[in-house]
Amino acid sequence: MQPSGRVMNLRQVFVSVLMFGVAGLFLFMYLQAWIEEHHTASGEKLQQQIINQDSKLQLPEDLAMAPKNCTAANLSKRQTSVINSRHSREKARPLIEVASSLVRQLSEQQKMTKSFLNQLKQVNLPPAVRPLNKSLIIDGRWKTTDEAQEKRRSFLYDFCKKYNRENRLRTHLLHMVSRIYVEDRHKILYCEVPKAGCSNWKRILMVLNGLASSAYSISHDAVHYGKHLKKLDSYDLKGIQTRLNTYTKTIFVRDPMERLVSAFRDKFEHPNSYYHPVFGKAIIKKYRLNAQEEALKTGSGVKFKEFIQYLLDSHRPVGMDIHWDQISKLCYPCFINYDFIGKFETLEEDANYFLQLIGAPAQLKFPNFKDRHSSDERTTMEVVRQYLKELSRTDTQLTYDFYYLDYLMFNYTTPVV
Repeated sequence: MQPSGRVMNLRQVFVSVLMFGVAGLFLFMYLQAWIEEHHTASGEKLQQQIINQDSKLQLPEDLAMAPKNCTAANLSKRQTSVINSRHSREKARPLIEVASSLVRQLSEQQKMTKSFLNQLKQVNLPPAVRPLNKSLIIDGRWKTTDEAQEKRRSFLYDFCKKYNRENRLRTHLLHMVSRIYVEDRHKILYCEVPKAGCSNWKRILMVLNGLASSAYSISHDAVHYGKHLKKLDSYDLKGIQTRLNTYTKTIFVRDPMERLVSAFRDKFEHPNSYYHPVFGKAIIKKYRLNAQEEALKTGSGVKFKEFIQYLLDSHRPVGMDIHWDQISKLCYPCFINYDFIGKFETLEEDANYFLQLIGAPAQLKFPNFKDRHSSDERTTMEVVRQYLKELSRTDTQLTYDFYYLDYLMFNYTTPVV
């Protein structure tokens, strides 16, 4: 090869490497700016939306609500990022002409991505509330209970129909059904809401499934740690879809503030080998000034005010827990069209009516005993008010706001603060 040819090849290689580097630099700058603006549309959520689309389940848009305010720290971080980005662009200005074609291609790709996302968002509500099969109801004693049930179902459906336009689907199907227990004999799906009668409901499911002869003979540990019941996410996609479409789906809910206080009393006011070392230690360490060494070591003695500080903190030292997470995030009532909505406030009446509807054995009645700490006073609104006295007016309002969707969905009255 002639020297001139070698020089020409070296020049071509150099130019190619330079162009590749410039393109990579500009691509990085572009993606950095794009990610700043569209950080919520992550690749993982897009993949989850695609999976949901492939499942052919017609689901409504999500009811997860965006935070109302940004913190000063977040604003400062974003401003810093913008400044750095502008500084990088100034340095790269001579190279803009070289990479302009790449920008145009990326812009077109961005438009295509937005178009595809918009297509994925065109999801529909489940079919209108289907009639309950009441052929097994043999007497008129359930008239009042039935009327209340129909009002709850219609109210929830209307709520979801009204609010789904403003929200987006962001959750994987398997996650949405991960709290749902399956009883195949009587074709029941029960979504577990902790502190709303869930322990006794799981006892009932075990009896219906032939795993026990009486709900009263099943211990607390057998209910929660025995793994005798299957969850809906353990089935394949076809099995999940079939059961969602054909089984009777039920959910039992409770006034959000009552449920919260009940969870706090259960997990933090009694010895607990999990919640004290995992949650208690982290809460005391972050929110208690001059905490004593013993409290930091054991995590015992968390105060309700400290617990609320943890709950409202966007940077919690430890994650959420199902005992105080929102029902809207546990059971997804606007995605899964529940056939029966029971309330803790009328638990026995609603539960026994439901057992009649699904053809349970006549002798099977919903148990009325307290699962644990039976000597404690039940958590009522009067008890709740005593705990709220520890909070400032602002924290009380923020706590209500945290459960705002649950209050709306199930037509609970939000107390005036």
